[in-house]
Amino acid sequence: MKKLFVFIATTVGSSLDWWLGAKIGIMTGFVLMIVGTGFGIWYGVRLARRYE
Repeated sequence: MKKLFVFIATTVGSSLDWWLGAKIGIMTGFVLMIVGTGFGIWYGVRLARRYE
């Protein structure tokens, strides 16, 4: 279950940040995608712990 939550949160976080950052520039989109991926991992693990 943990892997599923991390996968979903990472996908949503990185996609959303890429979409927002790409409006400014491709490198901004890339950097924000990395931040969104990290946030997605953190939030997915936190969410999985809450429901275990």
